[in-house]
Amino acid sequence: MNKMLLLLLLVGGVAFSSCNNQQKKQEVTNLETEIKMKPINLTKADFLTKVMDYETNPQEWKYLGDKPAIIDFYADWCGPCKMIAPILEELAEEYKDDIYIYKINTENEQELAAMFNIRSIPTLLFVPMEGQPQLAQGAMPKASFKEAIEGVLLKK
Repeated sequence: MNKMLLLLLLVGGVAFSSCNNQQKKQEVTNLETEIKMKPINLTKADFLTKVMDYETNPQEWKYLGDKPAIIDFYADWCGPCKMIAPILEELAEEYKDDIYIYKINTENEQELAAMFNIRSIPTLLFVPMEGQPQLAQGAMPKASFKEAIEGVLLKK
């Protein structure tokens, strides 16, 4: 009787642990699916440490990042800005190892918008590792973003 009980407990424990492992594998898979790169919102303080410290050196462009970047100057109420937001999210995921995609809300960060003379939105700043950044205004299709990323930022 004791041997039978022990055998049932052992078989039950193996079955429980294999189900438990399956559940853990599913939880890890769900977590990996949920963790995606997204564009990074920048404040002035972030900009000064991650992009350019224009307060210390206002005359010279010196990019501080370790990967090229796209900076999207936008506003929450802007229709074209809303149109490109999902494209930028897709690109942030696709190019997560190669570039940063930043977003600057021009309503909240008026000093940054003024510094780049932003007059219409969306305005996109393409920041290569070396050389001067390039501005582009207006919404673009995903294919145009990819061309700019490959040609201007990654120089492929």
